[in-house]
Amino acid sequence: MAVLTRDTAPPDTGGGRRTPTGRRARGPARLGLPTLLVLVAFVTVAPFAVMVLVAFAPHGGSTLPGAFDLTRATLRNFDDVLGSSDILRWALNSTIYSVVSVVLILLFSSMAGYAFAKKRFPGRELMFWSFLATLMVPFQATLIPYYILISELGGVDTYWGLIVPTLANSQAVFLMRQFIMQLPDELFEAAKIDGASEWRIYTTIVLPLIRPIMATLGVFVFLWHWNDFLWPLVIAQSGDMHTLTVGLATLDGENVTINQVMAGATITVVPCLLVFGLLQRYLTDSIATTGLKS
Repeated sequence: MAVLTRDTAPPDTGGGRRTPTGRRARGPARLGLPTLLVLVAFVTVAPFAVMVLVAFAPHGGSTLPGAFDLTRATLRNFDDVLGSSDILRWALNSTIYSVVSVVLILLFSSMAGYAFAKKRFPGRELMFWSFLATLMVPFQATLIPYYILISELGGVDTYWGLIVPTLANSQAVFLMRQFIMQLPDELFEAAKIDGASEWRIYTTIVLPLIRPIMATLGVFVFLWHWNDFLWPLVIAQSGDMHTLTVGLATLDGENVTINQVMAGATITVVPCLLVFGLLQRYLTDSIATTGLKS
C-alpha cells in the first residue's frame, strides 16, 4: 500500500512577518515602519539641531554651511545675549508665570475634577459640559474682553493680571475628571464611614492617587505657559514684565545677529527639557494607568 507524503516546510527560525503565501516579508515591507519613524524623528530634531549649531557658530558662520564647522564653535553669542539684554529678567518672569500657573491650575482642576467625578449635585452634567464647551471658543475671540476686564481691574503689567485669566483650564478639568472617575467608589465610601471630612478625603485619597495625571498635566501646562506669546504680549506692555518669548521677539527689531537670537532660543529650550526629563517617569505611569479599567 503506497503512502502519500508531501514536503514539509522547514521551521521558521527568523523573526520576519509571514505573507499570506507563507513567506517572510522582505525589503520595503519590513523596513517601512522603521524608515518612517527615522524620517519623522529627523524632521522633528533637525530644526533644534540647526538652532543649536547656529547659536554656537561665530558671527561669520551664521549660515548653515559655516555653522556645521564645529571647530569654530564659541560661547560668545551666549555671553552677548546674556550681557546686552534683559534675558535674565525675562526668564524670571517666564518662570513665575509658568510655575505659579502650574500649581494653581493643578490645584483648581483637581478639585473640580473630583467634584464632577464623585459628587452628586443638581446641574452637575450641565455645568460640566457647558464648561467643556469653552474649548470650542478660540482664545483670540476672548482676548479683547479679557484685556478690558483685566485693565479695568488694574492688572496690566502685573503678575496676577498675567496669570489669573489662564487658570480656568477646561482641558485640565476634563482630564482630571476622567482620571478620578476610574478610582473605586469603595475608597470614598470607607473614608466617609470612618468620619473623614471632604478636605481630608481630597488630601489623603485623591491627591496621592492622581499623581501620574498631575505630573502629565504639569508638563503640558508648563510648556503651554512657557511658550505662550499672545497673552503676555498684550498684558505685559513694559520691558520689565516681558516673558522670554516676547523678549526674544523684540530682539529681532534691534541690532542683534541671528546667532544671538538662536542663543537666546536655545536658553529657552533648556527648562522645557529639564521638566520633561524629571517627570518622564510619571508620564509613562499615567499612560499605563489610563489604559487600565477599575
